[in-house]
Amino acid sequence: MPAQDASSGSRDAQLRARVLLGRLAEPGTASVGRLVAEIGPEAVVAALRRGQSGLRCAPDLTARLSTADPDVDLERATQAGARVVIPGDREWPTQVDDLGDRRPLLLWVRGAGDLRLLALRSVSVVGARAATAYGVAVAATLAEGLARATATVVSGGAFGIDAAAHRAALAVDGATIAMLACGVDVAYPRAHDALLARIADDGLLVSEAPPGAAAHKHRFLQRNRLIAALTRGTVVVEAALRSGSLRTAREAAALGRPVLGVPGPVTSMMSAGVHDLIRQGEATLVTAADEVLEVAGDYGTDLAAVRSGPARPTDDLTATQRRVLDALPVRTSASVSALSASAGVATPTLLASLGVLAARGLAQQDAAGWRISGAPRRA
Repeated sequence: MPAQDASSGSRDAQLRARVLLGRLAEPGTASVGRLVAEIGPEAVVAALRRGQSGLRCAPDLTARLSTADPDVDLERATQAGARVVIPGDREWPTQVDDLGDRRPLLLWVRGAGDLRLLALRSVSVVGARAATAYGVAVAATLAEGLARATATVVSGGAFGIDAAAHRAALAVDGATIAMLACGVDVAYPRAHDALLARIADDGLLVSEAPPGAAAHKHRFLQRNRLIAALTRGTVVVEAALRSGSLRTAREAAALGRPVLGVPGPVTSMMSAGVHDLIRQGEATLVTAADEVLEVAGDYGTDLAAVRSGPARPTDDLTATQRRVLDALPVRTSASVSALSASAGVATPTLLASLGVLAARGLAQQDAAGWRISGAPRRA
C-alpha cells in the first residue's frame, strides 16, 4: 500500500481540494494521482492555478477551473443523501490503494452502510449486459449464495449479469454495492431507477465521478478497475471475447486478486470470453458460491449445510476434493498426471486432495496409480 498522500492542511481543506480535482481530472489519471501523492491535493490545486503543475494534462484541467466549484458538488451530494470519503478517513477502503497512482482521489458514497466494513467481505459478480437466461440464472444463484454467507456482492448496476446479482442479494436481505460510472445521484441506466434506489436504501452506491456526472464509455473502463480493487475476488459469469468484464478480470489478476469463471454452453458466444480466461489459466472454474468463497474468502464454512443423519467420510469435503474423488477410477488405477487433467486441478493441489481422501479411506494408491478405495482391481 502506498504511503499516505502528502498534505499540509486540515481534512476540510484536503477534502475540498480532492473534490475539485475529482471534477477536473478523469478517474484513474495516473499523472494526477502521482503528483497528489508527492505534494498533496491542496498543493496540486495551487500549482494548477499558477500554471506550474508540470502536468501534461494541465491545459485540460485548468480549462475547467473556471466552472468547477467544490461547494456546488458537496451541496448536490448532500441533497442526494451522499457523502465524500477520502484517504485517511475511517471509512476509506484501503485495498483500493493497491492501484498506486491510479487509486481514486475520493469516493462518493450514497447509502447507510459502512463502505470499509462492507468491502472487507466482498466479492464482485460481473458479466455481459446482453446476458442469456442461463447467465442471469447462474448470476442470481451465485449472488444469493454469497449474500447468505454474509459476503457483500459488488457489481456495476448495469443490465444483465450486474442487475441479476444485485437483485438476488437484495432478495435475501444481503449486502450489495453498485460501483457506478456516473454520479451517485444519476439513475443510469434509467430503467434501473428503482433498482438503484433500492440499493441506496439497503446497500451502497459508490462512484469516483462527481454528483451529476454522466456515464461515458471511458468511465466504465476506469470503474472496472475499482470493482477489481475493492473486492476479494472477481467472478465472471458471462463474457464475450471483447467484453468489458474481461478488463475487470485482468485488473483483478494484476492486483493479485483471485479471478473465477463460470463455464457456459460451448455454443454460446456470451461464454467464449470466460472459457478463454479458464483455458489460459487466468481464471479458476467455479460453479457454486461455496467454490467462490473457497478461493476468494476464508469464510466459506458459513455455507456449510447442517448435517442430518450419521456422519460420512465425504462430509465436509471441499469442492476441489470432491472433483478429485469423482475423477478417481473404480476398477483401474490412474496416474497423477491423468487425474490432474481429468479433475482440472494442478498437481500440488491434486496430491494434497488425494492425501485427504486416502486418510478418510476414500482413495488408495498402488503401483499403477490411484483409484477408489475398497473396489476390487480389474486384472
